[in-house]
Amino acid sequence: MPAPGVHSPAGFGDEQSPRRLHTSAAVYQGRIWDVVRDEFSLTDGGERIARDYIRHPGAVAVLVLNEKDQVLLIRQYRHPVRMLLWEIPAGLLDEEGEDFLDAAARELAEEADLTATRWNVLIDLFLSPGSSSEALRVYLARGIGPVPEHELHRRTHEEAEIELLWVDLDDAVAAVLDGRMHSPSAAAAVLAARIAREGGFEDLRPASSPWPEHPSRHAMWPNGAVLRD
Repeated sequence: MPAPGVHSPAGFGDEQSPRRLHTSAAVYQGRIWDVVRDEFSLTDGGERIARDYIRHPGAVAVLVLNEKDQVLLIRQYRHPVRMLLWEIPAGLLDEEGEDFLDAAARELAEEADLTATRWNVLIDLFLSPGSSSEALRVYLARGIGPVPEHELHRRTHEEAEIELLWVDLDDAVAAVLDGRMHSPSAAAAVLAARIAREGGFEDLRPASSPWPEHPSRHAMWPNGAVLRD
């Protein structure tokens, strides 16, 4: 039997752990996301702790795999790090009421001009849980086809510079391990796909699998509100 406070490795996993929230307020309201300050206690009657974090709508990403065992990478400029990064198609869940899978298909069409007929959930991530509520679901997309010409999306701003590259899955894994790819979603996705390939992708979850960890699936505090107990 495991010692107190030590969990058995069998079936372990992250879990929801709501704590007593005393106040929550948006201290900065941005164009896309806000910075929120929460004051909470780890235990009833415990010390009040204040934390600032980015309240994020969440995102979806797509690892595209073709019949040649190649994955699609897109090259895009990312201003905060001043770099051109090789990534996978991705985008925010900022359309009210949009289904997660529909959002992934939309991003795939907009950023790569592609459609897919076979979808699975590849991995779910919190990209920076110490400073952001961003939850990311990465889908594996297969059965690739082109977007009809009359439905092509006109890319603007940084997306207008997007370059596409098909890379063998093993070469993408090597690029991650060599430190040549830095996008966390792309790195995690290609490593997960490499492992999933060993089982013929049969162990992956269906695309319709629930995503209870996404912020929209549990209580979120309204913008600018101050909630007190």
